Amino acid sequence: MTPAIKQLTSENITFALHQYSHEANASSYGLEVVEKLGLNAEQVYKTLVVCTDANQLAVAIVPVNKKLNLKNIAKALKTKKVKMAEAKRVVTVTGYILGGVSPLGQKKALKTVMDSSANNFEQIYISGGRRGLEISISANDLASLCHAIFADISN
Repeated sequence: MTPAIKQLTSENITFALHQYSHEANASSYGLEVVEKLGLNAEQVYKTLVVCTDANQLAVAIVPVNKKLNLKNIAKALKTKKVKMAEAKRVVTVTGYILGGVSPLGQKKALKTVMDSSANNFEQIYISGGRRGLEISISANDLASLCHAIFADISN
């Protein structure tokens, strides 16, 4: 049981688990999820970690078939600039390996911004905290658990 699943269970949130066999040579973890589980790419979200110009980390939750718009997330975070966080720092702060970073159950709670497109779906899919494990959950439940704000942060 991952920290993400533990958090969902302890909060009595409705969710479902979806497992697949992860391929070590997959070129994109997110698109592998779409292919292996037969999902709509617009409904599967990746968890990215950014670093602000004040050296603070924050989480961005965006569709796997889109790119994170750094200017838009900086604006949502009310900072001038952001860049992608260093991989080693992401692992240390979240407690998850790359390709398995969940917005839930992280070691340290980070400011979180969800792409507003998540509101288009009854359920979205996010990492369950390891490669090969996805969670389906309502965007509003996820936002509530992460204290996330919604903003247009992908393109």
